[in-house]
Amino acid sequence: MPQNNEVTEIMNLIQQKADLEARLHLIPYPGSPETKTSHGRKYLYVRSRVGSRNTSTYVGPYSDDLYQMLVRDNRESRRLKKEIRTIRSRLASLGYQENELLPVVIRNLDFARAHIKESIYDQAILEGVATTFPQTEDILENRIVSGMKASDIQKILNLKHAWEFILDPDVLQVPTTLSLLSVLASMINEGFYLNGGEIRSVPVSIKGSSYIPSLPIKTIVLESIQAIVESEKTVIDRSIDLLLYCMKTQIFIDGNKRAAVIFANHLLISSGSGLLTIPEEKVDIFKNLLIQYYEGRDTESIRKFLKEHCWKRID
Repeated sequence: MPQNNEVTEIMNLIQQKADLEARLHLIPYPGSPETKTSHGRKYLYVRSRVGSRNTSTYVGPYSDDLYQMLVRDNRESRRLKKEIRTIRSRLASLGYQENELLPVVIRNLDFARAHIKESIYDQAILEGVATTFPQTEDILENRIVSGMKASDIQKILNLKHAWEFILDPDVLQVPTTLSLLSVLASMINEGFYLNGGEIRSVPVSIKGSSYIPSLPIKTIVLESIQAIVESEKTVIDRSIDLLLYCMKTQIFIDGNKRAAVIFANHLLISSGSGLLTIPEEKVDIFKNLLIQYYEGRDTESIRKFLKEHCWKRID
């Protein structure tokens, strides 16, 4: 199994690869431009290789501007592909292998993607973001939204990036570890804290609760997460334990509930075991149970609540 620092590097490389592949997919004609003449008129095509075959795709009538655009796109496409190959080579040297996902995991992945807008909206409400579902949809679709604070819009966009990250097939194949959680926290805190993925070194308090989390110690957090993930409990029980541990420990300076929910879902989805989110209409109940859990007054009711009201099964 890779060491913790290697897992961190794998996480970062996978994220870079996903970003590069997304940019590559945005290039409309990734191929070498070529000019063909028919009946005295010139037309532009792009030649590319698909599998073992060379293909030629028609673009439009020839113009200098279009030709130069195709040249630039081809240059950019080649550069991106080279960077992706370099990253794949480094991932292989770290022992990472891209494998086919099991059918049940693929089904769960499709299920999670179909519910991603609802999941992000529910998390925004849990965080106290002043938004409606239509506003959240507009933000996720990169449409203009009025009447919202820039910080709330940023939180929703950060949730989008973090969810898209764990729903990448490559990311679903890496272990559910502190390294992954740190990457998620960094994405969630982007634009708010410079080192949002680092374990906090300052005291924090919980609004509405007498509970004061102690300063987290990295080795203890790492071992605790590993013990939860590797326990003999069912996947849903481990996911719930993971969510509650991360929330109560307050590992990061901010964004702990958001990171904990997505982190727990990584374990759940990668096992093909459904989705775990706190519905908008259940947020107040969850918060009350969470305070009781923090203070040690009732540690079981919240587990029962999460399993009965927040776990979406795929079967």
